[in-house]
Amino acid sequence: MSEKKDPSVWEGFKAFLMRGNVVDLAVAVVIGAAFTNIVNAVVKGIINPVVGAIGTKNLDHYSSCLSSTCAGEQGIRILWGSVLGAALSFVITAAVVYFLMVLPMAKYLARLEARRKAKEGTQEVIEVTELEVLKEIRDALVAQRGSDHDRQ
Repeated sequence: MSEKKDPSVWEGFKAFLMRGNVVDLAVAVVIGAAFTNIVNAVVKGIINPVVGAIGTKNLDHYSSCLSSTCAGEQGIRILWGSVLGAALSFVITAAVVYFLMVLPMAKYLARLEARRKAKEGTQEVIEVTELEVLKEIRDALVAQRGSDHDRQ
């Protein structure tokens, strides 16, 4: 009796790495990390100065105190400015990714799908037309044979 061996962990790991989507994911992570630097620069260079026109230039300085005194290290301080800065970074990143990557790719794929459907539609019309012509030829041959039999 031959005994089947289960694939080793190493073979499974190699198969996982050789999948195309793993490479795509790695590229996306690298590009995302590089893109994060750009977004952070936009937040610090543009968003923070605009907010600074109203108050402080650094969003990290916006906070609220939950206890009666927040002098120095004492008290409970909620740093909502940091959360606001992170939320702005996220929204900017999501907007840029959507408008510069997702939306154009969706439009491109929709165009490709429309072309494919149009191509399939013309092929179906051609096939139907050819079928109709063949039926007409068959009917003509049957009619011709019928008239030949009547003559005999």
